[in-house]
Amino acid sequence: MTDIRKAKVRSILVSQPEPTTESHPFFTLADKHKVDVDFRSFIHVEGVTASNFRKDKIQIREYRNVILTSKNAVDHYFRMCEDMRVQISPDTRYFCISEAIAYYLQKYVVYRKRKIYHGNLKIDELIPTLKKFKNEKFLMPSSDSLKPSIPNALEAANINYTRAILFNTVVSDLSDLEDVFYDILVFFSPSGIKSLYENFPDFKQNNTRLACFGSTTQKEAENHGLIVDIPAPTPDAPSMTKAISDYIKDVNKK
Repeated sequence: MTDIRKAKVRSILVSQPEPTTESHPFFTLADKHKVDVDFRSFIHVEGVTASNFRKDKIQIREYRNVILTSKNAVDHYFRMCEDMRVQISPDTRYFCISEAIAYYLQKYVVYRKRKIYHGNLKIDELIPTLKKFKNEKFLMPSSDSLKPSIPNALEAANINYTRAILFNTVVSDLSDLEDVFYDILVFFSPSGIKSLYENFPDFKQNNTRLACFGSTTQKEAENHGLIVDIPAPTPDAPSMTKAISDYIKDVNKK
């Protein structure tokens, strides 16, 4: 790090909605290091209307196997079923990319009475389970923006799936932040970086530090000529908050 990138950290902007739990790690980080942490969604999702979805000619009721890769996918799958008056069979199988998404299904179904399978976080971990039903077809609700690794893995495994775009990722209006500056900007997805530049095409990083989670987010930042000062996860910092905390401990010790 050059000297300008070692300036003390006093303020952080996280490009996500504000957490609803007081015990969230970012609140703990703010208390520990006595820094200001603000939250702002750089992107948001908007549901596809039933009338527009009908144009894709996908019949939801024909699918008894559903692949779910996010909580948004869960919400919009059940929303679309309700909007289109589709009665979901109790025999429907749900294949979730993570345990957290599997448990989120309790918002809509009685968990113990449904056939629910899950991986740990990566689509590759779900493939062996999907292959057990290789003669059946799957529906995968998703947004218009999807990690290429997901369809690539499904296609490589010859999974017979149909992608149903039920919601779109939309850039949020950040114009009120034009003259507001933070020591650290925190990003969790390439879409967040794209939103930054759609809102502020002439953005200059100067001595603003960037914290980026995941290789695709880091690559998107670097493609824009940005310096990623705080990458995560790393062997020493498996979480974003740990990486930021370690960084602050270093630069604020003076």
